[in-house]
Amino acid sequence: MRSILLDTHAAIWFFNGSPNLSETAKQAILDSDNQISISVVSVREIAVKINVGKLKFSGGIAGFLKLIDSNGFQLLNITSKHLLELERLPLYHRDPFDRMLIATAISEQMDFITADENMPLYALPCVWK
Repeated sequence: MRSILLDTHAAIWFFNGSPNLSETAKQAILDSDNQISISVVSVREIAVKINVGKLKFSGGIAGFLKLIDSNGFQLLNITSKHLLELERLPLYHRDPFDRMLIATAISEQMDFITADENMPLYALPCVWK
């Protein structure tokens, strides 16, 4: 079984059926042999974007959380292990949400589904193409 963490945009695109999600990423998410996780960091990022008017998501945060559960995805909390990894990360990426997701994926030894071109700069396997 492969453990995979979704970047925030990848989760939104998957739940919305967006064509922006690559076919490789979609197949990895749909593969029942993979354990798919979404971090509470992504939930917070979505809440912030909804609150400032940068994102509309059907059902809001409650709808997003329901989709995580109904798809059998795991919701990951932030742990001290993730925070220790965050402290060690080089500053290739300055976005605090993305940095926490990267630290989570690295410390949990997860593959990361993202379209962000900066992510492969870190020592984590990225799934997209």
